[in-house]
Amino acid sequence: MAKMHLKLTVNGTEHECLAEPRELLIHVLRERLNLTGPHIGCETSHCGACTVDIDGQSVKACTVLAAQAQGAAITTIEGIAGPGGMHSIQEMFREHHGLQCGFCTPGMITRAWRLLQENPSPTEEEVRFGMAGNLCRCTGYQNIVKAVLAAAAELNAAKEAAQ
Repeated sequence: MAKMHLKLTVNGTEHECLAEPRELLIHVLRERLNLTGPHIGCETSHCGACTVDIDGQSVKACTVLAAQAQGAAITTIEGIAGPGGMHSIQEMFREHHGLQCGFCTPGMITRAWRLLQENPSPTEEEVRFGMAGNLCRCTGYQNIVKAVLAAAAELNAAKEAAQ
């Protein structure tokens, strides 16, 4: 099968690669660009382990053809941290024990990162609803919710202090 030329901006860096038209974005990210943060889980969009951000929307990369992402701006877990270290959402997942085995964590954090941009001050119910597309077999979710709420509080306090 003929390969197509892809241009993607991933975590702020422009990338070019060849991919088959039927190739999934998750495989391009992991195998062509060596970004192993997004995980391959169920490959049916149910688990959310492959969650990435494409042009400002949470997307499950196992259900997106790489061709559909042509020219897109993609953020993976590797692109969330800033130059000064971990992003608040990453730090709060660590501090509040929002992970156990870690398999779902990159997708969870990537989704939570977008959720807090969509809704900077979510309620517990809004966090639970907003994270519903990402499954975890280990934690029971309570600490994930705590981590997201703590990150929201920290980010809001930092925003207020900057004003």
